[in-house]
Amino acid sequence: MIVTSRLSLPPLENGDRLTRSQFERRYESASDIHKAELIEGVVYVASPVRANRHGRPHAAIMAWLGVYWLATPGVDLHDNTTVRLDEDNEPQPDALLRIEPEVGGKSVISADDYIEGAPELVVEIAASSASYDLGDKLNAYRRNGVQEYLVWQQYENEVVWLSWQEGRYVPLEADEAGVLRSQVFPGLWLGVDALRQGDRGALLETLQTGLRSAEHQALVKRLG
Repeated sequence: MIVTSRLSLPPLENGDRLTRSQFERRYESASDIHKAELIEGVVYVASPVRANRHGRPHAAIMAWLGVYWLATPGVDLHDNTTVRLDEDNEPQPDALLRIEPEVGGKSVISADDYIEGAPELVVEIAASSASYDLGDKLNAYRRNGVQEYLVWQQYENEVVWLSWQEGRYVPLEADEAGVLRSQVFPGLWLGVDALRQGDRGALLETLQTGLRSAEHQALVKRLG
């Protein structure tokens, strides 16, 4: 009887420096890892998710984006989906909105069911302003032309919404009512205080006001 052996892949660990293909092979074989990212060629394996610091804020963001998605044809919403940005960066954003390529979007769904290219909007729930979400990951998103990047810092309870302008990120400014308005997705309005305070009714009302706006109606007509 001939006995054969198959070399197993090394485990995927924080700090590994890998190519994208190496990262994908190890990630696919690591059944115990539910979230890992390749950022500037370095592997980041996520810690277990806490309820109040991540789970509930994540749910609020997904609910907010979900209402917009349902009301806007030609827009695609994804939750914790791997994105192939370039050879050194394969993040798994907490949430993202993308415009379908048939109506002008820059990302596609690959044959093996990954997102390839830059989504128009990426949202991350960050532990703090010291998080790599506002360091190397921000630089990777900026360099690859992600048009808007929203980060909700949990320890500071601060919301930063950045807009890509001429190769750099510029913070969006809230209006006199404390509302941030997407430049890429007309009608996607965010009541910052409502989000920070967990006021779901006010959060929904602000968004619904945006969805009733003339600019959102124009977008629906154009994309639909």
